[in-house]
Amino acid sequence: METIGFIGGGNMAQALIKGIIKAKVYKSRNIFVSDIKPERLAYLSEEYGIQTVGGNKALAGKVDTLVLSVKPQIMAAVLGEIKDAVRTKTLIISIAAGKRIAAIAGVLGDAAIVRVMPNTPALIGEGVSALFANEKGKSMLDKAKSIFSAVGKIVIVENEDLIDAVTAVSGSGPAYYFLLMEEMITAAIKLGLSENAAKELVLQTARGAALLAIEGDKKGESPAVLRQKVTSPGGTTEAALRVLADGKLGILFANAIEKACERSRELSK
Repeated sequence: METIGFIGGGNMAQALIKGIIKAKVYKSRNIFVSDIKPERLAYLSEEYGIQTVGGNKALAGKVDTLVLSVKPQIMAAVLGEIKDAVRTKTLIISIAAGKRIAAIAGVLGDAAIVRVMPNTPALIGEGVSALFANEKGKSMLDKAKSIFSAVGKIVIVENEDLIDAVTAVSGSGPAYYFLLMEEMITAAIKLGLSENAAKELVLQTARGAALLAIEGDKKGESPAVLRQKVTSPGGTTEAALRVLADGKLGILFANAIEKACERSRELSK
C-alpha cells in the first residue's frame, strides 16, 4: 500500500490529511507526520489515527510520497536534514511558498518534484491548487493530483514562473474577498443595519454570488454577463458600480495583483 508523509503538521497539512482520508486516497495507517511540536503530533494522531514520527529524516526514509509542508524560512534546514534519507523513487511535493524546484533539487538531487500552491479554502475542502512538476515528476503527477483534488479543484501549469501569478491570484485571493466582505459589513452598519444583520446579508450574498458564478460558468455565462443581468439601467446597482468605476477599481485590482506577483518573484530568488 502506498504511503505518504508530511514534514510539518500545520493547518494545510491537516487539511490535506483530512481530505485524503475522507476521499480514501490513503488509509490512516499509511499516513505519517513529523513536527517540532509533540502536542501537535499527539493531536493529529488522535484526531485522524495517523502515524507520528519523531524526526524528519526517519519519516523521509519510509514513505513513497513526501510532502514538505514547512515554512519557507526553514526549508533549507529541513532539506539538509533529509537529503541522505529520501529514496530515489519518492515523489517530493512542496507547498512552501516561494521555494523553487531548482532549490529543492539542488539539495535532494535528481528527484521527482511537484511544486504546489494551494489556498486556505482547502481547510474546508473548497480550495484550489496549482501544480507544476519537473520532468521526473510528470510521471507521478496523477498521484499529486489525487492528493490535492481531495481538498478542492486543481489547475496544472506548464511553466513554474506561473506559480507566482497563481500566488497573486488564488494564493492571496481569499484575502481580497475577505476585505470586500469586511468593507461591505462596515458600510451596512453605517447605513443603520445591526452588526448581525449586516454580517448575515454580506456573507450569504458572497456565498450565493460565488455559487451562482460557478453555475453560470457551466452554462457559458461569465461573471461579466451575470453582473450585467443584475444591473438595471438607472437602478441602484448601476449607481453603485458607477462609483466603483470612477474610483478605478479595475486598475486598483490589476495593480494589487501585479504587486503580489512581483513580491512572489522576489521571495523565489
